[in-house]
Amino acid sequence: MAHFLKLSSKKAGLSPGTLVHVGERKIEKTRISIVDYDEIEFQEKEVNMVEECFTYKDKGTVTWINIDGLHDIDIIEKIGTHFDVHPLVLEDILHTGQRPKTDDLETYLYIVLKMLYYDEDEDEIKDEQFSLILGSNFVITFQERIGDIFNPVRDRIRSEKARIRKKNADYLAYALIDAVVDNYFVILERLGEKIEEMEEALLANPTPEMLQSIQGMKRTMISLRKSVWPLREVVSTLERTESSLIEESTNIYLRDVYDHTIQVIDTLESYRDMVSGMLDTYLSSLSNRMNEVMKVLTIIATIFIPLTFLAGIYGMNFESMPELKWAWAYPALWIIMIVLGLLMALYFHRKKWL
Repeated sequence: MAHFLKLSSKKAGLSPGTLVHVGERKIEKTRISIVDYDEIEFQEKEVNMVEECFTYKDKGTVTWINIDGLHDIDIIEKIGTHFDVHPLVLEDILHTGQRPKTDDLETYLYIVLKMLYYDEDEDEIKDEQFSLILGSNFVITFQERIGDIFNPVRDRIRSEKARIRKKNADYLAYALIDAVVDNYFVILERLGEKIEEMEEALLANPTPEMLQSIQGMKRTMISLRKSVWPLREVVSTLERTESSLIEESTNIYLRDVYDHTIQVIDTLESYRDMVSGMLDTYLSSLSNRMNEVMKVLTIIATIFIPLTFLAGIYGMNFESMPELKWAWAYPALWIIMIVLGLLMALYFHRKKWL
């Protein structure tokens, strides 16, 4: 968080709409890909010049322009100029710390989501800002890095018989949003498995390292909550919008995405409660372990109190003590002390204290 605020500080004092990339540069070169289709025709390609995208603005087909990499300000600016995207929207696209939201700007809709993915190397969940502009016949998406979760959507577009080939750009936007939400279930499944493993380890052997894992999981939950909770408002706004860009037939699909969003939020809240319970369990385990240690020490001390009393009396060595001159005094005292200790131990055992 501190690193991101440090990156954001370079925008201080600049006028609204000034294009500055705020975030990490995750790829060396910006990649532009185009998918253009209708019910009959299909075209998919990568382009080297952003100007090659301009001819698709007023074309009668549905066009998906995807831009991987946000560090090249010139490309973002040219896209915004040709497709009449407001500078403040372009500024939000380049500012990768945006909260999920949707803005209706009459001629197009601007949608921001958080796309989650699991980093196998670092064994943690990471997020990436996914920005989407929905126009009358085009969808422009902006991602921070190459590689996403939209391959199933691309495969459906490639199929001539797929429903998406018969729909307009609003259905393509729905399909991309639905892919993002469905991927949350994959992330939550991995997260659930990890939480179960932590619970088993916690019950078996609570260690200080386990406390660090629980704290790390709590931070993950906070990050996921910030990404998921606003999504409900985004999908609800799209479902209720009166924009002509979203057809009535698409609303039923958006309602389905809304239901999935609620399920994701409910699952996330359940996991959050489980992690909080794990922290309580850890603290209770430490307390119980300390109580067991104190109980054992108390029993040992209690057994030795009368033995110490006897040893103290006969350690005074007064001349008038008759037991000191008795030949069997030493073994007799040992027998008394051993029997007394065994009787106390038997008593504690019957009381189930030992």
